[in-house]
Amino acid sequence: MRLHIALDDELVAEVDRRVGPRRRSAFIAELIRREIEDDKRWEEITSALGALPDTGHEWDDDPAAWVREQRRGDARRSG
Repeated sequence: MRLHIALDDELVAEVDRRVGPRRRSAFIAELIRREIEDDKRWEEITSALGALPDTGHEWDDDPAAWVREQRRGDARRSG
């Protein structure tokens, strides 16, 4: 499908410098694909915010004590 897009001369010159005038369409299409994928990813991230309840963790009161207890509970560790 063809699409008409107006771009500044400086921007077109930069695209041409990077990819050449015969690769403009492919370059712009790839940039649009990437941006759409990024937008989808951010939509998924923001929709997941708050999905897990903030009920606290067993290590919140004393993280160092929790780590020590975890280490003691592992028979493979010495000391």
